[in-house]
Amino acid sequence: QVQLVESGGGLVQPGASLRLSCAASGSLFSINVMGWYRQAPGKQRELVAIIISDGSTVYADSVKGRFTISRDNAKNTVYLQMNSLKPEDTAVYYCNADVRTISTPRRYLELWGQGTLVTVSS
Repeated sequence: QVQLVESGGGLVQPGASLRLSCAASGSLFSINVMGWYRQAPGKQRELVAIIISDGSTVYADSVKGRFTISRDNAKNTVYLQMNSLKPEDTAVYYCNADVRTISTPRRYLELWGQGTLVTVSS
């Protein structure tokens, strides 16, 4: 069984930084896209940032210049460095990945993590 496990959320003051981590585990064959999404109370889930296996990235306009996504392919882990946090960044952050497993090497599966809460408040 493959899964994504997130860590790193918490309560911080405006202007502070946090680093989220998400590790994929299980019988993995390969991982293509890894990314972060977030859902604020009363709002739809939205893209924050994604990183392709070749290292190319895409960011939401609202986080450009403040957040940086990176990945360690050897550890099957994706990170989200969040700087200059604002109250509007408060949300549950979800890790997402498109993976192929040992048992399904020709088919991509979409995985979601359980979510980690980030609260930005003074």
